Formats: sequence, C-alpha cells, structure tokens
Amino acid sequence: MRARLPFALSALTAGLLSAGQVAANDPVELTMYYPVAVGGALTDVVDDLVNEFESEHPDIDVEAIYAGNYDDTRVRAMSAMEAGDTPQLSVMFSIDLYELLEQDAIVAFDDLVESDEEREWLDSFYPGLMENGQLDGKTYGIPFQRSTIVLFWNKDAFEAAGLDPETPPENWEQMAEMAATVREASDGEQWGVMVPSTGYPYWMFQAFAFQNGHRLMSEDGTEVYFDDPAAIEALEYWVSLANEHGAMPDDTIEWGTLRQNFIEESTAMMWHTTGNLSAVRSEADFDFGVAMLPMKTQRGSPTGGGNFYIFEDTTEEEQQAAMTFIRWMTAPERAAAWSIETGYMGVSPAAYETEALRDYVANFPPAAVARDQLEHSTAELSTYQGGRVRRALDNAVQAALTGQMTPEDALSQAQQEAEGVLRRYAR
Repeated sequence: MRARLPFALSALTAGLLSAGQVAANDPVELTMYYPVAVGGALTDVVDDLVNEFESEHPDIDVEAIYAGNYDDTRVRAMSAMEAGDTPQLSVMFSIDLYELLEQDAIVAFDDLVESDEEREWLDSFYPGLMENGQLDGKTYGIPFQRSTIVLFWNKDAFEAAGLDPETPPENWEQMAEMAATVREASDGEQWGVMVPSTGYPYWMFQAFAFQNGHRLMSEDGTEVYFDDPAAIEALEYWVSLANEHGAMPDDTIEWGTLRQNFIEESTAMMWHTTGNLSAVRSEADFDFGVAMLPMKTQRGSPTGGGNFYIFEDTTEEEQQAAMTFIRWMTAPERAAAWSIETGYMGVSPAAYETEALRDYVANFPPAAVARDQLEHSTAELSTYQGGRVRRALDNAVQAALTGQMTPEDALSQAQQEAEGVLRRYAR
C-alpha cells in the first residue's frame, strides 16, 4: 500500500510539478534587431514573416525590433551587449564582421550546424554574398537583405531626349553623354544622372573604382588602397559628371531622398540599391528600366546589405532556436517572397528556382539584374575599425564632389587616415 502524503505537502508537490511543466513548455524567446536602409514598408514585411514563423514554431517567440539604419542597428546591438542584455541574433551590415569578431560578439555557424542537412544549407548561398561573412575558413554571417548597386533609368526621359529608351549606357563615356543629352533636351529641367553621396558614399565610390579594375582593400581587412591611380581616376570621373558634363548636381545628393527624386523625374538615371526595386515599381508612373552598372575596364558592383548574426553571450538553446529561425527565413520560398516584396536578391540559386520567383522574373526581368550582376561583383569595403576607415573615405568623396579638394588630394588624405587606424592590425 502506497503511503499518503500530508495534504499541504502533496499540494506543494503538485504546484512544483505544474510550474515545471509550464517552464518546460515555455517558448524560447529571441530578440532580433534589424535595419531598414530603403523606403517602403519593410517593417511590415518582416513582421508578417515573423508571425508566420511563430505560427509554425509555437516553441519559439521572436521579438523583431526595427533599429534604424545599419549603423544605428550595430550601435544598438552592441550597446545592448555591453549592458548585459545581449540579443540572440541580429541583422547587421555584412561588413560589420571584423568589429563583431574583435568584440568576441558572435559565433561561427560552422560550430552550430550538426546535421548533413544543416551543412548543405550553409553551402547553399551565392558565393559572392558569402565573401563579407566568412573569415579564416569559417562562416559568421548568413545573407539576408542583400544587394548590388544597379542603374535605374527613365525610358520616357530617354525617348524625349532622342535616345533609345531600351538601351541604357554600357560604359562611363556613354553614361556621361546620355546624361548630358537628357539635361540639354529638358532645357535644364531634368538632371541626367544622380549618384548618392550621402549615406554610403564609400559604396558608390567602390563601384566606380572596381569598374576601373581596382579593389580598395586587402582580403584580411588590414590594408586599403584609396590613393591608387585607378581609384583617383574613378573619383575624377564621378566629379566630372557635374563639373565637366553638367549632367549631375554639383552638391551632395541625398541617399534617403534619391528614390523620390527619380520617381518625381528630377533625374533620368540613378544609381541605387536593388532593395528599392519593388518600391520604384509600385510608385513610378513612367516606364523605367534596370541595368547593370556601366563599366570602364570591367563591369562591377560591390555587394551590400545585411547578414544574420548569432551572438556569443546566449544559451545553447537560444542559439539553436536562432538557427532554426535563420534557416526558415533564408529557405528558398521565404527568400523568393522577400525578393518579390522588396527587390533585394534571393540569396540562393534555389530561391530563383521556386515557382514564385521564376514566374516573377519572367514577368518582370529587372528582378534578375542584381543577381546577374553577382558574376561581376566584389566584396563590400570591410576592414578592422571599419567605421573609422569608411568615414575617412566618405569625407574624401564628399570633399572632392563639393570642390573642397581635388580627388587626388582627398584620397591621399583618406589613405593616410586609414593607414593610421589600421597600422596595429598589419600582419
């Protein structure tokens, strides 16, 4: 015969068991910071995806927090870590890798994958999108909202200027000539081309430099080559679009309002992230096209955008839950839906093999331009002390574009500043 427990003790035991069951059934809670660097309702898209994930995974709760632009998101995530409130994961700049590693902030996905299926997933992304997320044979960043810079052009404006509306510029010379033609044909009412010089001027400059056959940094993030003759020539060309050809404003061009300038037909061409594609499609009341960037000695654009990272100061259970979420978000079906909703690239070849994205590209060919340009891409400028190095280059680009310094002097100064910052990292 089983002994009976006193009522008070049996009630306490039952309460403890009940609390234990509740704790065991509590979902794993994840906090994720993410940025938005383009206009449009991307926060709504992210919220919808998170809600769908949670409905399929009731054992995981994800609090997705919009944190501003890329720089804001990095600052907020790192501040939370320093305050002892580390998020489990975040979408941040792919080029934040060196800073995150220097702070011992993130874990390698290689150390989290356990099955052959997970290893296949880790190898499923476009190699060009993995360059900024890998170091010393390990993967620390998983591509999510990724881009290349593309050329948008107004076909109606081209036709009005006597240009072939179906033929964008193939090279620098053609872009300058076409832009000047549009400016002249509009009696000065419309600019020929605008390239943003705020927000991410280093990114635009990197495209010009790469098109001139030049890579701005070493693969290990310890050196930069800003004052190379090919880089100087690239900045001279950018400056010439305003000073020589009169086809572009000779003042700063705002990243955040450039898409609206294009929509309002203030400019016939713009360089911008493919992440604006869906917004332009929905807002433009004129026929437009999207093309790879024009070339000098070669085609090219740096990749850009954000990667998923998982933070070190989290539990194993949280890291595995974060892995589950990231795998779900980057699955071909979700990557395809994300690309259609935003204009960012599907991050894997499998995304473009889905029926949804395959049909979308067939009906709207511009959706494939950024992906096709990956063949001519380079890793985005990324170094140790990346914020300081990029700031030096941003200042140089703006000084040259506004006439405060010559391109050669500006880039020479940026090189000296960057070398001073990077000296202790030399290998």
